[in-house]
Order: sequence, then C-alpha cells, then structure tokens
Amino acid sequence: MKLSRVGVDLAKNVYQLHGVDRHGKMVWKRRLRRSQWLQALTDVAEPGCEVGMEACTGAHHWARELQSRGYTVRLIAPQFVKPFVKSNKNDANDAEAICEAMSRPHMRFVSVKSVAQQDIQATHRVREELKAHRNAKANQIRGLVAEYGLVAPQTLLALRRSIPEWLEDAENGLTDNFRFLLHGLWNDLLTLEDRLKGLDREIEKLARSHEVTRRLQQLRGVGPLVATALVATVGDGSQYSKGRQMASALGLTPRQNSSGDKYRLFGISKRGDVYLRTQMIHGARAVVSQAKHRDDPLSRWVTDIAKRRHPNVAAVALANKTARMAWAMLRNETNYDSSLAVGRA
Repeated sequence: MKLSRVGVDLAKNVYQLHGVDRHGKMVWKRRLRRSQWLQALTDVAEPGCEVGMEACTGAHHWARELQSRGYTVRLIAPQFVKPFVKSNKNDANDAEAICEAMSRPHMRFVSVKSVAQQDIQATHRVREELKAHRNAKANQIRGLVAEYGLVAPQTLLALRRSIPEWLEDAENGLTDNFRFLLHGLWNDLLTLEDRLKGLDREIEKLARSHEVTRRLQQLRGVGPLVATALVATVGDGSQYSKGRQMASALGLTPRQNSSGDKYRLFGISKRGDVYLRTQMIHGARAVVSQAKHRDDPLSRWVTDIAKRRHPNVAAVALANKTARMAWAMLRNETNYDSSLAVGRA
C-alpha cells in the first residue's frame, strides 16, 4: 500500500483521514484522536505524499508539522471543498471530499503561514477586538448619561474630556451611586485606550523590524498597520501569479455575473480578508482626500477618477492598484517606483 494523497478532516479532538493511491482508489481510512493521527500518518505515508486539509483553525500549525516531516501540504478554502462532499455531511465524507478536491488540476490552495506571520496576525486580531470593546464602552457611557439629561460628545477624545467634568459638576443631577458607576466606566475606557496604544506601538515596532514591511510603507496609503497586515495575510505573494490575482483575492475587483455575450459587472466582490481590505480602503481614502493638493502622476490619476465618479470609487480603485503594486514589490523585492504607479501594476 503506497499512499499518493491523504485528506484530513481536522477537528478539536477526533481527526478523520482518507488516503488514496496513485490511481485515486481508497486504500486507507482511519478515525483517530488528536494525539494519535500524526504518528499514524507517518507510519503509513512516505515523505513526499500530498496531505490536504481545510484552511481552518489549527491548519497552519499542522501544515508546518507535516512540512517538517517531508510531506507536501495542500490547504484548501472550505468553500472549494464543499462541492465535492457526497451525500450527507460527516467527517468521513469531508475527508474524502478534501482528498478529491486537492487532486483537481486547477484547484486554488492557501499558502501555509509561518509562525511570524501568525504572530503579526494575532496582534491585529487582538487590536481589532479591543477597538470594538472600546467603542462599545464609549457607546454604553453615552447611553447611560443620556438618561440623566447629559448629551455626550461624538468623538472619543471629547468624551474622555467630558467625563471628569461630569464627575466634578455637583449641579448636573447625577446621583452618588451613578457617579461611582461612571467613574468605573471611565477607568475601563482608559484601560482599553492604554492597551490599544500599546498594541499600536507593537505594530509600529514590527513594521520597523522587517525589511519587507519597511519597503511596503513606501506605497501611498500604506502605513505600519496596512504593511504588517499585508505580510501577515499574503506573505511573499508567491501563491499569486500576478498582481491582479492578489487584488481579486482581497475582494477589490468587480463581482461578475456574465453569460454569453452579456457581461455584467457589479460592485467589488468583497471576497477574502475583510480586515485587510478595510484597512487598505481606509488608507486609500486618506490619499484621495489629499491628492487634489499634489501634482504627481498617481495623485492626478486618482483625482480624475474622484471627479468623474464618487470618491469612494476612487478609493477602491486606488486600493486595487496598491494591492497590485504591493504584489510586484513583494515578488521582485523592489522599492516603490512612482514613475510606474499609473502604468499596469
């Protein structure tokens, strides 16, 4: 028995494995515990065997473990595995579907993230969650003080300045009990702000410590946040054959519904990493707002789009171009060249 491909359905404690030979015939099938499956696989599969998994929680860790043992790892997005699931959905059918999907000649695979990439990604995820908690805490404060006749300012900076004034004002109608609660909420808000500032400093440190992120920051609208998020998500961009593919994978290209001679294009597809796409568009908006005061080719290009279309359309177009230029810089290890910015990226 010589295994050619093995599909692995990952789970928390129980893993399902489905192995086939070079003819595609099933020759090995096992349901194993988390502590057993890797050793069982190495006992029957020789190095060089292809092992496929869905790109889900824990997949990158196991992919690195398998690669260190000489296996070829294929990570597949779950939506590309689903069409191959036969009949009812269960672990055995899922493992078989993974094994079948990885055999398709034009299947798209997810690149395996390094530990460094996952560290950067974890920093961004924690920061985004803390930002949501901070905004929720600020909104809670606004809603509570409104019940006492106080109108809270809209911005966080103004809100932080207003809370001490409310606490010191003895004539604003706040009771002692509510002042105690408000003081605690104020401390919670300040704690969240301090943690966010600490993570911002960590992201800036990461952006300075890597040559790739320093190079990416030469792009307009790309700062430490976008540069580190790009590296964490796409790595060196080797999984894409051209910049247009990377822009499409990030959801920055039009959604299409065409048939025959009828070509219908809609808004952007919004596929891929929502966080990275959002940050890139925010960075592009900042460039669009300042482009009318500059006279370089890229500024003239984006200003012309903003005049003919909506500024948001110009921002997305610039984010698309930025993604394509970022791919070229990652793959060729080159610096930003402003003379090529308005050409084909």
